[in-house]
Amino acid sequence: MTELETLRHSAAHILATALLELWPEAQLAAGPPVENGFYYDVSLSHRISPEDFPKIEEKMREIVRAGQPFVCVPTSREEAEKLALRGRLGALSERPVPSEFKLDILRGIPEGEPITLYQNGEFLDLCAGPHVKSTALVRAVRLTHVASAYYRGDEKNPQLQRIYGTAFPSERELAEHLARLEEAKKRDHRKLGRELELFYFDEAVGAGLPLWLPRGAVIRQELQAFLGELLAKQGYETVFTPHIGELGLYRTSGHFPYYRESQYPPIPEPAVWESLVHEGCRCGDYANRLESGVVGGYLLKPMNCPMHARIFASRPRSYRELPVRLAEFGTVYRWEKSGELGGMTRLRGFTQDDAHIFCSESQVEAEVAGCLELVRTVLATLDLRDCRIRLGLRGPDSGKYIGEPALWEKAEAALCSAIRQAGLEFTREAGEAAFYGPKIDFLVRDCLGREWQLGTVQLDYNLPIRFGLAFVGADNREHRPVMIHRAPFGSLERFLAILIEHFGGDFPVWLAPEQVRILPISDQQLDYAREVAAALRKRRLRVSVDEKHETLNAKIRIAESQKIPYMAIVGKNEQSSKNLSVRSRRRGNLGVMALTVFADQLVDEVIRRSL
Repeated sequence: MTELETLRHSAAHILATALLELWPEAQLAAGPPVENGFYYDVSLSHRISPEDFPKIEEKMREIVRAGQPFVCVPTSREEAEKLALRGRLGALSERPVPSEFKLDILRGIPEGEPITLYQNGEFLDLCAGPHVKSTALVRAVRLTHVASAYYRGDEKNPQLQRIYGTAFPSERELAEHLARLEEAKKRDHRKLGRELELFYFDEAVGAGLPLWLPRGAVIRQELQAFLGELLAKQGYETVFTPHIGELGLYRTSGHFPYYRESQYPPIPEPAVWESLVHEGCRCGDYANRLESGVVGGYLLKPMNCPMHARIFASRPRSYRELPVRLAEFGTVYRWEKSGELGGMTRLRGFTQDDAHIFCSESQVEAEVAGCLELVRTVLATLDLRDCRIRLGLRGPDSGKYIGEPALWEKAEAALCSAIRQAGLEFTREAGEAAFYGPKIDFLVRDCLGREWQLGTVQLDYNLPIRFGLAFVGADNREHRPVMIHRAPFGSLERFLAILIEHFGGDFPVWLAPEQVRILPISDQQLDYAREVAAALRKRRLRVSVDEKHETLNAKIRIAESQKIPYMAIVGKNEQSSKNLSVRSRRRGNLGVMALTVFADQLVDEVIRRSL
């Protein structure tokens, strides 16, 4: 843990202590540090609300002032279990009720791993640590919100209350963080997406399935056109694939079962379904038959890569064709639990800017370098320059990954070499690999300092083996290609959410759904306003005319609130001189311009994708 994570972990224990002092009957689950703060999960007979935060925080301050040391107590598994059964773990004192959650967490610790408890004051908790030396060091802490969460994230388990907070080494840093949170509320993509009419969620359609509204669709089309230009320069070919595929396809790729928890359940073929109904087959029986391969079915597409592999395999390939670069804006479907859905950032149906490169081993490094350059160009164009690079490697659980260790080592070495050749710094993180291969992730900080995982480049020696892919080499023999998965945006929906919050909805003119609004001062200028709009549309600019019976100031306020980059005001003088009085949302009044001059400047700004 970092020093800040250790501080926040300690703050979580202080929160737990305060909760128990206020409500001794509370049952605690777990309280880890998380990005920007910490939380503690608690089971309590009544609901905790933000109105309770002041008294909880006051109790926390008392614990801080008491300067209670954090003491590590190594123990045996047997002794820890006795304490849990006596209700002593996650408690201030013994009580007759067993610590059910602590007992379950204890039993989940693998055999042979050390068991440690941490104590501050009377509070004793099952914890691996570390902590600061004393509660007195947690000087700046604030509770932020409360939410519901299933124990261990499983809907079959009890629902708990998750109390979130944050902690910093100083009050100044806490104040700065809280100011950023307030700014984040103003920039929340769910709020701005609704106000700017970019997307919409409808219960009749389904949770986590967004509807792109016309203005949001403009941004999506512009992003796709932007990436399409870059892909054409790098020699990609566009493909389209279905939204549903045979279950066997995903058995071959390994998505079923390795990715099964994130997939929609398989859909039986109509004939199979009728047979199952006729037999009175229960869902569990059908699931068992699916597992054993006795019956088939279809799967809503969770990934595009298996279908791209089949496109590569659709005819014989020669080494002279390689690399083959296939790109698709492909919609995929993931079964996210309802509690994990969050606006456009976590969905059940979304579109990836996906591509797969099939190349020889000798071409891997150059192709990965091209992918890295592509991601960097995308991020720089959109002013997302503050990023770090993570090399995701296999974790210790070998059951989560396919393929031979030697191929993984080869893939990891190739990605390391490509990053170094590009002159980029990176960190290695175990457990962040895809199930089929290691990957490079770009983690970007937005203008509020929040980190998002965006572009990814993944190297895969395993799926070509599972799909039996081959090309004929210069020696006239068959060779196995290597597969590179890459997505600069990731999910278009999630990328839009990040852009909304990064720009605060105030998009650069090339992305803005409406680039210019013509504001006639009176109805006498309506014809001229329409004439101006028609001329600008001929230059492929997105324009509207405000024909409402409002004052000019009211029209300006409306355009400002809708974050229109440019307003062109036309009154008597502008009409007679065939000019425009131009106002920029960002730069204020730009003065009177000839229509052609304004159009030329605007088109140039769009072509350059100026920020």
